Amino acid sequence: MPTISVETDSRTEVIDITDRVAAALPDDASGVCTVFSQHTTMGVVVNEAESRLMRDLADGLDQLVPDEGWRHDEIDDNADSHVRAMLVGESVTIPVDEGDLQLGRWQSILAVECDGPRSRTITVCVH
Repeated sequence: MPTISVETDSRTEVIDITDRVAAALPDDASGVCTVFSQHTTMGVVVNEAESRLMRDLADGLDQLVPDEGWRHDEIDDNADSHVRAMLVGESVTIPVDEGDLQLGRWQSILAVECDGPRSRTITVCVH
């Protein structure tokens, strides 16, 4: 099963991984593609990959979920990252036809880092 490596630079960050997902697909793949984050503090969404919107998403998550006052912080000081990732979700499913992702005109696949900077692995599965 193909995987994608993602390096992040910020605590909360949004990265367009559409081209990497497309490159991981077999040329003759048809069905659905699941893009799955193997991490509890990174999510995956489908939305527009416009730079200001991607920053707005990261800023919005930071505003929605404060970084202090969580019980889990007693263990490893990243409870806010887990909560943000749970809100975003760990995977998306996209139709695939003859190796091409069937995304809408403005849709892209975005990895949402909530506990960076880190090295991340995302699984791409076609079925």
